[in-house]
Amino acid sequence: MKLLLEKRDATPFWLQLVSPMLAVALTLVSSAAIFAALGLDPLVALDAYFLNPVSDAFGLQEVAVKATPLVLIAVGLALCYRSNNWNIGAEGQFLVGAMAGGWLAVATHGGAQGAWLLPAMLAAGATGGALFALIPAALKTRFGANEILTSLMLVYVAELLLDWLVRGPWRDPQGFNMPVTVTFSADATVPLLMEGGRLNLGTPIAIFVVIVLAVVMGRTLKGFEIRLVGESPRAARFAGFDATRLTWVVFAASGALAGLAGILEAAGTVRMLQPGISPGYGFTAIIVAFLGRLNPVGCLVAGVFLAITFIGGENAQIMLRLPLDATRVIQGLLLFYVLACDTLLLYRPRLVRSAAA
Repeated sequence: MKLLLEKRDATPFWLQLVSPMLAVALTLVSSAAIFAALGLDPLVALDAYFLNPVSDAFGLQEVAVKATPLVLIAVGLALCYRSNNWNIGAEGQFLVGAMAGGWLAVATHGGAQGAWLLPAMLAAGATGGALFALIPAALKTRFGANEILTSLMLVYVAELLLDWLVRGPWRDPQGFNMPVTVTFSADATVPLLMEGGRLNLGTPIAIFVVIVLAVVMGRTLKGFEIRLVGESPRAARFAGFDATRLTWVVFAASGALAGLAGILEAAGTVRMLQPGISPGYGFTAIIVAFLGRLNPVGCLVAGVFLAITFIGGENAQIMLRLPLDATRVIQGLLLFYVLACDTLLLYRPRLVRSAAA
């Protein structure tokens, strides 16, 4: 007997709903097995990772803060992936957005500031991320370069550029030789929504972006173009859609949202620039995009779930003395199971005899 995978003529709607839930369930079971192998009580460890972060108001605020950049980046990546453009460099676009907007905060520190500064920083961050994302788009459309490789390699360019800036020209002279910029002034920071926490205006902005893109993808011609180019490029050509121009559009939009997430993180949460400003938001957002079925609303739900794993990982460091890398293992397992379960959307498993196979 052999196990074969037969391509489905159509994917049942119920299977589209069950697939991400099955991936989450398998991740929880695998995580419990890993905790048990490490000599920990699986129930206690799972509680620390997934329940403790949402057990009080402070934890919920922290989850919202972590989910904000994940959701913003993921909905931008969803646009690329739905159109069959594989932007893997959102982490670099996030950092470039933080640097582009942060430059204004550093340059005006102690000088002329006002209500104009924060909107200008947000615009600069989005523009910086968009321009950085257009590099792999240009290499793909002009030279046929693989956008997966080019966008990924540019991440290291952004990381090293940020490291050089905060250790060199932008380093705070009063920062005790630490690789950080000056703390952003009040005019250069995102307003808080609640006193005593870190929840800021970035979260409503992310929700607004989700609503806008949900309408764009579901109710507009541009959304139809993105879906058609990704699902049937030949039919898109007959319909008069330009796949090359669309590549530029989706990369620019994806980079702009990643850059916006970067400056919101720098000006709203960290309030300065430093080398470790991102714990890997750009890469984790890839998991969020696929777990959310490349749907803006789905990305919002998936972003909250992944944010819980971030906060839970920090809790596990304190409560269980687990390394932070355990969180990345769990996130990696989740991506693996999401992709594996997605196979069931396209193929039907069938047992056949060896001769028939």
